Amino acid sequence: MSEPIRYAVIGTGMMGCEHLLNLGLLPDAAVTAIADSNETSRGWGRSVAGAGVQVYEDYRELLRHAPVEALVVATPNFTHFEVLQEVFWTGKHVLVEKPLCTRVEDCHHVVEAAARHPGVVWVGMEYRYMRAVARLIDEVAHGTVGRVRMIAIREHRFPFLTKVDDWNRFNRNTGGTLVEKCCHFFDLMNLIAAQRPTRVYASGAQDVNHLDERYDGATPDIIDNAFTIVDYDGGTRAMLDLCMFAEHSRHEVEIAVTGERGKVEAFMPDDVVVISPRDGSAPTRLRFDLDPAVQQAGAHHGATYFEHVAFQRAIREGTRAAVGVEAGALAVGIGAAAEQSIREGRPVTLAELGF
Repeated sequence: MSEPIRYAVIGTGMMGCEHLLNLGLLPDAAVTAIADSNETSRGWGRSVAGAGVQVYEDYRELLRHAPVEALVVATPNFTHFEVLQEVFWTGKHVLVEKPLCTRVEDCHHVVEAAARHPGVVWVGMEYRYMRAVARLIDEVAHGTVGRVRMIAIREHRFPFLTKVDDWNRFNRNTGGTLVEKCCHFFDLMNLIAAQRPTRVYASGAQDVNHLDERYDGATPDIIDNAFTIVDYDGGTRAMLDLCMFAEHSRHEVEIAVTGERGKVEAFMPDDVVVISPRDGSAPTRLRFDLDPAVQQAGAHHGATYFEHVAFQRAIREGTRAAVGVEAGALAVGIGAAAEQSIREGRPVTLAELGF
């Protein structure tokens, strides 16, 4: 048996604690340190990580003193760029939660810095690792639908949850809903299309959620519904249909990929894949069941666990991250282009944002 990899988790709010729970399920992982500037979040992290974990208020102190090989960054979105600058000085392996950064220019800087970093730099895109989504990706890669022509993703869900100091209520902290929430889906589009995105056009608004909330006298400005279309250089087009005031939808997320040979769909939270050929044969329906311990260790249908398995494999084998900073930056770029398209009422090219 290899020695356990020692981890530290920076940011122990909701997502940081999900990482702690899933790392606790890996037999060759040991969380030895956590850090969070918020006292309540530190308490959550200490409770989940258990006795013996080193607890820091300042993540910089953790980076200087904690004996770890790998870091998980789950701090508020707008802090990722600053934290990564410090992390890169350590040379340690790092998994940073999505979005990579909230500003496109910061993403470009991180891509440049990561190219010189000796460790694995991984962007947390959990949706890739949901069992049903992973099977859909695999089916498409193996030619089940033929050449991909259309990708349609629908997320009809509940409003944003409350975060520490309500940071997620304002575009200045999140990059906008289509960056903060939807970079996951834009990453899936890019992965499935296997082409370069060229143009984005979107229509969206803040119509229902958070309108009666005030924070230091300011009203939240994050949109709660949108349609976004992405054009790719190989002719594929993709669409995201987002509604964040649809709490009781039958499916929270639906993904459909269609080509000239057929269609593959994934449905969550049912964790079901449906394969529908065009040759007249009957559709195939696949359901994915999870170990209850993995299912209960977070809100992403076991994806965080499987993501950590893959991250750990990359560390041990010295391979590149499956979800690198280039992919993370491009997903942010599409989200930022969509937000700009809504503000300006026009299509926005990725070239305008340096991609």
